[in-house]
Parts: sequence; C-alpha cells; structure tokens
Amino acid sequence: MTPRRKRMMWAGLVVAGVALSVALATQAFRENLFYFYSPSQVLAGEVPTDKTIRIGGLVIPGSIERAEGSLTVNFLVTDTKETVPVEYTGILPDLFKDGQGVVARGRMGGDKFVASEVLAKHDENYMPPEVADAIHTASER
Repeated sequence: MTPRRKRMMWAGLVVAGVALSVALATQAFRENLFYFYSPSQVLAGEVPTDKTIRIGGLVIPGSIERAEGSLTVNFLVTDTKETVPVEYTGILPDLFKDGQGVVARGRMGGDKFVASEVLAKHDENYMPPEVADAIHTASER
C-alpha cells in the first residue's frame, strides 16, 4: 500500500468516526429533550400524548392530597388561567408546598398528568423561567 493510500484510509476513518460521534450525540440529545407546556396548553390539547413532557405552574393551595399508606400524591397545578391535576408517586422535594412554583416531568395519563419527577423552586424569590413565562402569558390572555 502506498503512503498516499494509507493517508487517505486514515482520513476516511477519522471522518467516519466524527460522523458516527455526531450521529450518536444528536440521538442522545433528542431522547433527553423534554418540552415545557403550561396548564393552558395542556388543556388546549397542544401536548403530545406519546412523549415525556414538562408542565409547570403554581400548586393550588389546599389541593395536595396524599394517599394513605403510599407515596402517591395528587395536586393541582395552575398557570392562573387553567388547572391540571397531577399525580406523583415518590418522595417530593422538601420545598414542595401549597402556592409554590413547580415543574413536573411525565406524561399525560387520560385526564391527569402522571409525573415521574417533581421539582420545586429553591427559594421564595426564584421561579423557573418557564413557569414565570407561562403564568405571565396566561395572565395576558
């Protein structure tokens, strides 16, 4: 094999390796991409039913119901215009409470959102940007 052919073979292998790396990174990114929706968008039917999504808003005071003897919690999330019931089974963050901003990741399960993860804001001055935008947009309508 001539030196030129060896260089061309190595260049081809490098290009193929880079292309494979880009393809795998793009696929991983798509699998881990979760779109954010407000309760108004959920009730308007704008959410995909076959994909994992995130919804966010404020927990309605007095709506938290804990199932006795299990880790299942039901609560309502609002963007001040519409309200979506959420069901979550697991340990909630310490900052989760009535009137608090939350973001929940999961799927629509019939007439409620079944969350696999619930995140709460970390202090009284912070609200996730998506939640703040959803509340602001809902209040303008």
